Amino acid sequence: MTGPETAVLREMRWWDIDPVLALERELFPDDAWSRGMFWSELAHARGPGATRCYVVAQEGDRIVGYAGLASSGDQADIQTIAVTRDHWGTGLGSRLLTELLRAATAFECAEVLLECRIDNVRAQKLYERFGFETIGVRRGYYQPGNVDALVMRLTDPSTPANPRIP
Repeated sequence: MTGPETAVLREMRWWDIDPVLALERELFPDDAWSRGMFWSELAHARGPGATRCYVVAQEGDRIVGYAGLASSGDQADIQTIAVTRDHWGTGLGSRLLTELLRAATAFECAEVLLECRIDNVRAQKLYERFGFETIGVRRGYYQPGNVDALVMRLTDPSTPANPRIP
């Protein structure tokens, strides 16, 4: 059985970078993050001055999703959310997003921002179910390909809209 209930969410650690990179390259071949980008983010995810939260969804010995958030002052930015194709539509993305919003609340952030590819309707619908609203467009944000990004915002991440989880 696969699905959101069988995946365990836990803190991303350095030993997760290689399987996360493989998933990153599969899902985002044109604009995948590098190993160095993940190392840099994880360097700020532990200790008393932590400003990042990165989690993985693990099913058995397989990473089936991951997500990350950066905070600065009273604002958080969702950096990434990814779920394996065989877990699309299972609610795992909602679980990962919920975990990031918990982290934003723990960081005492008043709002959460994100950029979403304008052609990623699946992700847009997820964010909208949680109460995110489009507040702008970044032209040519995703490279290569010069794809626009929607800028979306959620005010008060401690009380997101009640998402419909399948």
